[in-house]
Amino acid sequence: MSLSLRSNALSRRSLLTWYRSGGLSAIVFALPLVLVFLYFSWGPIVRGLVLSFQKNNLVTTPEWVGWSNFSYVLTDPQLPQATLNTLYFAALALVFGFPVPLFLAVFISELRSTGWLYNVLSYLPAVVPPVAAILLWKFFYDPSGTGVFNTILGWFGIDPLSWLNSPSLAMPAIVLEATWAGAGATAIIYLAALTGVRTELYEAAELDGAGIWSRVWHVTLPQIRGIILIMMLLQLIGTFQVFTEPFLFTGGGPDNATTTILLLIYRYAFINGDFGAATALSVLLAGVLCVLSVVYHFLTRRWSTT
Repeated sequence: MSLSLRSNALSRRSLLTWYRSGGLSAIVFALPLVLVFLYFSWGPIVRGLVLSFQKNNLVTTPEWVGWSNFSYVLTDPQLPQATLNTLYFAALALVFGFPVPLFLAVFISELRSTGWLYNVLSYLPAVVPPVAAILLWKFFYDPSGTGVFNTILGWFGIDPLSWLNSPSLAMPAIVLEATWAGAGATAIIYLAALTGVRTELYEAAELDGAGIWSRVWHVTLPQIRGIILIMMLLQLIGTFQVFTEPFLFTGGGPDNATTTILLLIYRYAFINGDFGAATALSVLLAGVLCVLSVVYHFLTRRWSTT
């Protein structure tokens, strides 16, 4: 009995200490911020989950249809093509686009006097509005012989290419522009990570006679391995949500060769007026990205900590 009384006394004393130290005031101060965060962050997520089980065009009264929206989008004959196109874009962006900002950051970090100039030039594409940049690149991709890129190819005796009008070239052309647009901002992140690499490691490598490529491979990359793995995950998530480039470049053509999952969601919502199906496919995409993130975390956890 005495132990119980002592425990109750300690609990009351702890509660009184918490109150006197401003615990209640902190809760009262933080509660509005938490409620606003929940409303604007998790509110749309909950609303989207509810909408995915409704037949809703945002005009008439919503009708609860259960899993029908999910069955509809999963049996849509356009979904396999959109999925393959999205995976193709992600693979091209990972193989060809991912090393570019890393190489650019290492190149700039090796420069001493003119590094700031290359830093500004590399970040310049990120300053250009995406729509303006895509319209400019559409001019570059003009399939006629007078197009900018085809003119350059003509200097080397290569016939003009169809670029965005070709089912086989449209997606690589979009990846090329997306790499140009995103490389500068990503390179800035890598440059910030490179400032944390200890200079004595480079000095030791130089004393051992290591060249620039040897220093990059044995010193730079291992020291920023964690940042590289994080940026790779962010790029995978971003490429699975690609929309602006296919929408403005080709509208999903030619022959649906550039129709991505987000472009299919756009068609459901704003062309067909079926916001329930659009939300259902969005929920499925979000679920896939969550699973991908968890699997990626477990696969790379050992590499990022060793």
